[in-house]
Amino acid sequence: MEDNTSYYDDDGFFSPCDSEFLTNFGQVFIPVLYILVFILGFVGNGLVVGVLLKHCHRSNLTDMCLMQLAVSDLLFLLTLPLFAHYIGSSSWIFGDFMCHINGGLHNVGYYSSTFFMVVMTLDRYVLIQFAQKASKYRTRKTGMVVITCVWALSFCASLPAFILTQAGKDTEDSEYVSCQEDRTWEKYNIFSTNILGLVLPYTVMVVCYSRIIPTLMKIRSTQKHRSVKLIICVMVAFFLFWAPYNITLFLYYLKLVDVLADSCELDTNLRLSITVTETVAYSHCCLNPIIYAFAGQKFMKRSLKMLRKLLPWAHSSRDVFESSFRMGSVTSRNSVTTTVM
Repeated sequence: MEDNTSYYDDDGFFSPCDSEFLTNFGQVFIPVLYILVFILGFVGNGLVVGVLLKHCHRSNLTDMCLMQLAVSDLLFLLTLPLFAHYIGSSSWIFGDFMCHINGGLHNVGYYSSTFFMVVMTLDRYVLIQFAQKASKYRTRKTGMVVITCVWALSFCASLPAFILTQAGKDTEDSEYVSCQEDRTWEKYNIFSTNILGLVLPYTVMVVCYSRIIPTLMKIRSTQKHRSVKLIICVMVAFFLFWAPYNITLFLYYLKLVDVLADSCELDTNLRLSITVTETVAYSHCCLNPIIYAFAGQKFMKRSLKMLRKLLPWAHSSRDVFESSFRMGSVTSRNSVTTTVM
């Protein structure tokens, strides 16, 4: 993920053009948003991890990937409070080491989320297209190997961010400290983020689901449809929330390499677009738990049970929720079904 702090300097947004409105808007609006996203996302994804951990003895590869997806979101969310303070105060006070760590983890959270959705898509494709052969390979051991590989790949893709994101004063006389990537790396990072985080993953997803959907149309199984519905919802939501931001960053890249003629009007429009699309993209961290709750009957039931234990005052609503689950409680066990569904 492109480090958003690249667009800020000691006065707010990094730009050759002066725009007091955007500077003030960014310094107030973005920190408030980051903190709100952090709180909502941490509660929701923490609940997902808690529910899946409690039933991990019955989890399969899809469940394991769903939990890692929540962990990826939590990792991403942990970087937001520090960035919020940095943008709001226009100065990084947490030292060079934390600048490296925060910038790197920001990228790791983004890449791992994308890669785990690719794994889930490939898992659905293989299982539905080659059901008999694939079932015996979908073991916990296989899941652990896949998860380890995905995290390793995510850290490798984020390694330049860990190394090249650094804290320092823009000038010797400046009282503000910045935390951003080296300018020479910025162009390449925007380009690689779009390729690894958008183009390649969604090429795989489109190809796989263009083959999965026709196959499912021939199968009468509510459970299979629910399982794929959950993953499609997660995938579509990720695209709708992140694609506009990545596209805007790509336009910024074209400006940096002089493909787009530089002007104050273009610069202002790109800065405003980055702010708005970033707002949408970062709020995605709060969305996956909601998708799980609406698409996964078992997940919602288990979440409510856990919440009743944590919040005793919510116990009075038990009958209302449980009655809604009785109608769908008789379901067949199927190898395609996940334990969160």
